[in-house]
Parts: sequence; structure tokens; C-alpha cells
Amino acid sequence: MERKKIIIYALAVLAALTVIFLPGFSELQKLREQNAQLIKRIELLEENNEILKEEIARMKQEPDYVEGRAREKLGIIRKGEIIYKPGEAR
Repeated sequence: MERKKIIIYALAVLAALTVIFLPGFSELQKLREQNAQLIKRIELLEENNEILKEEIARMKQEPDYVEGRAREKLGIIRKGEIIYKPGEAR
């Protein structure tokens, strides 16, 4: 009889601990997943930052590169230039 009481008491304690700690464990798992996602995002942003730093350095060193980027992005042309686009009728 005494052994059954000990087993029932142990099961009750185990059930109580499960009820108390299971929500915390679930929250911990969710935070770990979120942390892993944020670490991946940080790595991606750091890579992107390095690419941008290299482009800034190139723009400072090569004036022709800046001109080429302006022509490409903004469609800037020099005075007297004629733009030819294939497939367009004149």
C-alpha cells in the first residue's frame, strides 16, 4: 500500500512539473528558432554591407565607374549623344 502512495505521489509531482515547465520549454524552443532566423538575417546583411562597401570604394577610386552607374540607372547621356535601342522604329 505504501509503495502505491509513493508512485501516485511521484506521478503527481511529475504531472505538476510538466504543467509548470512545458509552456516555458515551448517558449524557449520558439525563441531559439527566432534567434536562428535572426542570425541568418544578420549574416545576409553583413554580406550585403561588404558588397556595398566595395562599391563605395570603387566609386571613390574610379570616376568612370560612377559615370557608368549613372548612365545605367538614370539614363544619363552626354551632350550630343544619340541613344539607339534595338527594335525601335525611327
